[in-house]
Amino acid sequence: MVIGGGPAGSTAAALLARRGYDVIALEKSHHPRFHIGESLLPMNLPVFERLGVLEKVRALGVFKPGADFEADNERGYNTFAFERAIGDSPPHAFQVWRQDFDRMLYEHAGECGARIRQGHEVVSLEQRGPRDSRLEVHTDSGGRYHVQARYVVDASGRDTFIAGKRRLRRKNPEHQSAAIFGHFRGATLRPGADAGNISIYNFEHGWMWMIPLPDGVMSVGAVCRPDYLKQRRGTAREFLLQTLAANAALWQRMTGAELIGNEVRVTGNYSYDSRRMGGPGWVLIGDAFAFLDPVFSSGVYLAMSGAEQAVQMVDAALRQPSAEKALLRRLERRQRAGMARFSFFIYRFNNPVMRYLFRNPNNRWQLEQSVISMLAGDLFDTPRVLRRLKLFRVVYAFCAVRDWRRWRAEQSYRLAQARAQFIGGTTPLDKA
Repeated sequence: MVIGGGPAGSTAAALLARRGYDVIALEKSHHPRFHIGESLLPMNLPVFERLGVLEKVRALGVFKPGADFEADNERGYNTFAFERAIGDSPPHAFQVWRQDFDRMLYEHAGECGARIRQGHEVVSLEQRGPRDSRLEVHTDSGGRYHVQARYVVDASGRDTFIAGKRRLRRKNPEHQSAAIFGHFRGATLRPGADAGNISIYNFEHGWMWMIPLPDGVMSVGAVCRPDYLKQRRGTAREFLLQTLAANAALWQRMTGAELIGNEVRVTGNYSYDSRRMGGPGWVLIGDAFAFLDPVFSSGVYLAMSGAEQAVQMVDAALRQPSAEKALLRRLERRQRAGMARFSFFIYRFNNPVMRYLFRNPNNRWQLEQSVISMLAGDLFDTPRVLRRLKLFRVVYAFCAVRDWRRWRAEQSYRLAQARAQFIGGTTPLDKA
């Protein structure tokens, strides 16, 4: 049983069916359905190829050669082109309408032999043994039935079905965020070869994105601290436009752009994970296991690559049950390691040191190229990338200490200035 028909669930269902298993893949809603996360990573492409959908994705997507970030140069931004990555990641990715992308993957799972059922929601799970799970399913037409499964793959996304039932879900104490966004026509693309880039901007309360999509549409939004959204006044449309106007460079690209259908979406509480990834006869994949902030577009890649790894684990566990515990532990360790490498950048993305490093990239020791490899999603199996990312962390720490010392000096200066003014000094320090 695969619960959920998003990228993780569809990937797992397709690959398990190919291995000869009888797979039921349930989706509680109906495709196409809206989902955030339109920007894919280069490391998705090998997964697409192994799954057999690369050409289908190519037909759906906008060519994405890289990501660009604000900078204090003549162009106003720096491009991190994927072709410069130091690993073996592909030199480009795609950006897609998720409703079309998700539907294609789900239908592909059916073509691979999985029994796909839409409008069918799992409402309860009783595990009577490691290979005996009883699931109750309700349909949106009013029906209900039960399924007995040897293995349950939970790809229920942010519903976190099993994690919720077993109280495994936990909010990330280091990073909470919310998003407000919409789709526009008439926004300005980057010039030339950068036209398909995802563009990232900073503002006081978080960061913003611009993602070119098919048919001349641009996805534009902001990820911010939840308390900022609580300050909202007026309509969601007014608040979104007010937020986007907080960054002059982004706002300039919005001149003449029109919000499609006046539809603005708001979502919150992004970052969470589960205390464990699985147990005898069940495993969590994709957003059902964890979700990070979307600043580096990691969601779909982590979901699909994690699903691919989980399929290997499930197959091996069913063939050799005594190995299941060790296989699950290895799978979870691998997935958390990749997430942690993304998280290092995510948690620090809005602080002054990280902003400086992205605004002023330096390729000494191939550090800039290691960041490009991170942006491409190459965070699991390429030693030379992982070594340089460790070196990047050392450089970051050095810069952070230097920045802290500068801050301390400024604080001391201000304190001395205040003291001089308090005792009536005739030569204010700020004029010295």
